[in-house]
Amino acid sequence: MARRVFFSFHFERDIWRANQVRNSNVVVGPDVAGFFDHSEYEDAKKKGDEAIKRMIDRHLENTTVTVVLIGRETASRPWVQYEIQQSIARKNGLLGVQIHHLKDQTGATDYPGSTPSVPFGVQFPVYQWDGDVSRFSREIEGAGVRCDILRRGY
Repeated sequence: MARRVFFSFHFERDIWRANQVRNSNVVVGPDVAGFFDHSEYEDAKKKGDEAIKRMIDRHLENTTVTVVLIGRETASRPWVQYEIQQSIARKNGLLGVQIHHLKDQTGATDYPGSTPSVPFGVQFPVYQWDGDVSRFSREIEGAGVRCDILRRGY
């Protein structure tokens, strides 16, 4: 079953790494959300926090899975925390993927970062990106099944 996926990550620091996961083509076209056009993000930043929240909320619409791409500073980013909170409120299935070891635009890798906090009882499996697109697809589907269960109220 196709899942509409929202990707949450530290935009300024990890966009290059995040695009490597995005370009795996497991999730393509209209099923990808959370990869904002840079100009859209900059425009929202200029308008303030409420504009950023509206942009995030709009991109979360009709998603069932939120994939948090975890770099060195992801857990401390307020917008990542907001995206996770909104995803939990929407009953999206969560999945964490560590990306610190992927090269950025300068060819540098990074140190691992902490996993963002979620409330007790919220399932948030995390694994390190290894380029295995079949596994990524299975993990997304697993998060989607968790969403289905949450939304049915089981």
